[in-house]
Amino acid sequence: MVLALLPAMLLSLGGRGWAGEPERVEAALPDAPQPQNTTDSKPATAKPAAGTPAPANPCDVKNAGASMAATAATRAAAVSASGTSGTAGNPAVVESVLCVPHLPIINWYARFLNGPEVKPLTPLEKAHLAGRNLIDPFNLMTILGAAGISVAANSHSPYGPGMTGWGRYSGVSFTQDMTGEFFGTFLIPSIVHQDPHYHRMPTAGIARRIFHCIDQIAWTQGDNGKGMLNYADLVGFAIDDEIGNFYVPGQQTNLRASAERYATGLATAPVDNFITEFLPDIASHFHVRVVLVQRIINQVAKTENNGQ
Repeated sequence: MVLALLPAMLLSLGGRGWAGEPERVEAALPDAPQPQNTTDSKPATAKPAAGTPAPANPCDVKNAGASMAATAATRAAAVSASGTSGTAGNPAVVESVLCVPHLPIINWYARFLNGPEVKPLTPLEKAHLAGRNLIDPFNLMTILGAAGISVAANSHSPYGPGMTGWGRYSGVSFTQDMTGEFFGTFLIPSIVHQDPHYHRMPTAGIARRIFHCIDQIAWTQGDNGKGMLNYADLVGFAIDDEIGNFYVPGQQTNLRASAERYATGLATAPVDNFITEFLPDIASHFHVRVVLVQRIINQVAKTENNGQ
């Protein structure tokens, strides 16, 4: 009987395991996720993280390297002097500067148009101004050129012909220029507190500017910005002429000749002011090198005046 029931029991257990547990059926698993492309999500231009130092300036890198080298050299010298291979203390860092950052470009043409700054000059600054005016390359070239033309045009002048006459004429002209700068730009303006600059009036009318060029010979501006007598011209011209009597060849030294030269100097002095006042206006339309042209014309006018 047991054997007869055994097949029926096996059939009833067909859907269960031996331990009575239900049969394990594998459930359908979801599809595996597709791998993500990390390069696509990265921005085109990655920004530096917060706190990341900015790239060093090439000039700063050079200066830092030079400071390190100078410090190392000082350290080596200290150790060598002590005669030991050990440490010789902590020497201070020797800062060395190989280059400096580029400074803003100065618009010299704009400064030429605007004229000198209204600020009082010290006697030392007036001496520097006189020296720069004297040894200016354009001033020296004009002296040499004017001397060559004068000697070539009149070989029988008191200076003599040829290279000897040219050298004498150049030396006399340079000495006259040096005397004028010493008294007219440095000494007299320093004593009476006069501003040696000529100040333009670019916004005034033509008639007002012409009068301004002429009256500046007698009435100019002081260091305090107020008007005053132009002692540098009124007194300086007389001093220059009297000193010239000692070394200018062929110059008449009597009172009448000196008075005529003094009057001629005052009459022709506004030429320099006219050039300074109006040449920048002309140059602004033709775009010429106004500083060069101005210095050449000024020196030619000065040389012609001194030769009279």
